[in-house]
Amino acid sequence: MAQAFIFDAIRTPRGRGKAGGGLYEVKPVDMVKNLLDAMQTRNKLDPAAVEDMILATGEPVNEQGQNIAKTALVYAGWADVTTGAQLHRYCAGALDAVNNCAAKVRAGFEDLVLAGGVESMSRLGIGASGAAAGDPWVAMHSFGVSQGIGADLIATQDGLSRLDIDTYALMSQQRAGKAWEKGYFKKSIVPVKDLNGVTILAHDELVRKDTTLEGLGKLKPSFQMFGDFGHADFLKFKYPDIEKIDYVHTAGNSSGVVDGASLVLIGSEKAAKRHNLKPRARIVACALTGTEPSIMLTGPAPATLKALKQAKLKISDIDLFELNEAFASVVLRYQKVLGIPNEKINVNGGAIAMGHPIGATGGMIIGALVDELERRKLKRGVATLCAGGGIGIATIVELV
Repeated sequence: MAQAFIFDAIRTPRGRGKAGGGLYEVKPVDMVKNLLDAMQTRNKLDPAAVEDMILATGEPVNEQGQNIAKTALVYAGWADVTTGAQLHRYCAGALDAVNNCAAKVRAGFEDLVLAGGVESMSRLGIGASGAAAGDPWVAMHSFGVSQGIGADLIATQDGLSRLDIDTYALMSQQRAGKAWEKGYFKKSIVPVKDLNGVTILAHDELVRKDTTLEGLGKLKPSFQMFGDFGHADFLKFKYPDIEKIDYVHTAGNSSGVVDGASLVLIGSEKAAKRHNLKPRARIVACALTGTEPSIMLTGPAPATLKALKQAKLKISDIDLFELNEAFASVVLRYQKVLGIPNEKINVNGGAIAMGHPIGATGGMIIGALVDELERRKLKRGVATLCAGGGIGIATIVELV
């Protein structure tokens, strides 16, 4: 079977996801075009060599609707032969796009493809595309509750205090601040520019080096309103042993709302030779799994174990882990279940510090992982995310 290699992985900076944020005036398709231009220039790439682009988004509607992938390719002036597809798997979208592209390359169907995602949360807020679970009858029968309630339920089950949760959030901010200071993201960041070439945004807007435990402790719980609205009572049908949910997640220890885009160039050994591309990492294994849908955020651990089994590897064979920091309790549960120490996970911070542009995050995580494996001269890493409805996804990469 052919191997699937990562040749390049780039992303935009993350802009604050509200009116007035750094990327608020940038259309999603322009974020993608910005990355397509950079991908072509960085790799001296003939656009006609790229056979397909799979692009994820969490809100496939309006400016992000009707196959934004193909629209962006045409808009960027790429060859007509390159096709595009839009993908939606909640927060797991961009990593799923990477995995789908890797599968096509390994099967021999295509030799050179692009994967990634885009999300303008400032221009298209969460829920802009509607939801099947928004119907009360459907929600009742599918145990549809707020993700934040699921995160608080994890913390309650594991006995995690507000201090535990805030302490992890502080570490994420400190690590992200240091990574930016040291230039660890420099390799993958593509500043967003306007039509005149003027830089609009060159850094992640949410990172706050001045964050303190005291400051985090003053923030009010973000999801208690949903619990009081009835979600907590609803969960008692699934978790009757939980007398009371501890509302420990706030805006400071949950993923930030941001705009951004990511792209990963994936291909075969044949493509590398033909187009003079240097493989950086090999995609070893990919896995998806479903978990209980009301707690919904526990999927990364079983997805990781599934990928490890596929690759015939153990946890101890993995040097670094990149897990999307949807909520602090998600990471702490993952570490507890798999026995992963702090020094191996999210070593340059994560979405609590930098933000989580829903459809684009998976591409950002895989890029950050490859960059850091190279910087530290390590071998293998796991990229993983939880996603709505009880979805876990994981990808194992190995440096070439």
